Amino acid sequence: MTLLLEPFSYSYMLNAMWVSALVGGVCAFLSAYLMLKGWSLIGDALSHSIVPGVAGAYMLGLPFSIGAFFSGGLAAAAMLFLNQRTKLKEDAIIGLIFSSFFGLGLFMISLKPTAVSIQTIVLGNILAITPEDTLQLAIIGFVSLSLLLLKWKDLMVVFFDENHARSIGLKPNLLKIMFFTLLSASTVAAMQTVGAFLVICMVVTPGATAYLLTDRFSRLLWIAVTIGSITSFIGAYVSYFLDGATGGIIVVLQTLVFLSVFLAAPKHGLLAARRKAAVALREVQQ
Repeated sequence: MTLLLEPFSYSYMLNAMWVSALVGGVCAFLSAYLMLKGWSLIGDALSHSIVPGVAGAYMLGLPFSIGAFFSGGLAAAAMLFLNQRTKLKEDAIIGLIFSSFFGLGLFMISLKPTAVSIQTIVLGNILAITPEDTLQLAIIGFVSLSLLLLKWKDLMVVFFDENHARSIGLKPNLLKIMFFTLLSASTVAAMQTVGAFLVICMVVTPGATAYLLTDRFSRLLWIAVTIGSITSFIGAYVSYFLDGATGGIIVVLQTLVFLSVFLAAPKHGLLAARRKAAVALREVQQ
């Protein structure tokens, strides 16, 4: 029992666990909307689009979160602009922005590789965050969560039907800008937890898992947030004993939860689908 409680005796582990849980919950909240709209790849695009911002911040000696947020916000604005001003499909726009920003980031890193911590960008380092970083992540998490709780119904209407949203007095463009701003900020926060390459899991997997468990969006939100927060907390806790990358452990846990739900979900799971198919076949044969 003493061994199991040991992580709670270290301040850096307490910071890592509660910050991971907060960031995981916010990312999961956003993932529900990405699943609703079919924009899962946008999370992937943003996670790679922050690489040039991080590289630039390291080169200039600035906090990398500033560069990452600027780069992520610029990528989100570019995607919205191209979506509204061109006839390109969303998948083409996402691919264009993703490859362009990521290529720019790799080019910047190649110019001055010693100035950029590749491991920090790729894997994150939640166990070594400073008090300043902790405060920054806490602010991002609480502000994002507060805005999402206040505007979740408006965002739901916008993501379901923009024309209906306009007819009832909502401003879809303004709400989408707010959503992508929060997504960019949360991506920056998640990068410190799991790294740039694994952020996509935190902004997709909880929503995808919850999608298999319920057909009601309000319930989907809370299931996703619960999964995101608990798996992130446990992942940070378990990393103390395994001495492994915290981000990788969190992602593996979320994937295991998804696979379990995919197999055993009472309505949309694989086993349930096979049972329905077997029942339908027997009815036809009779």
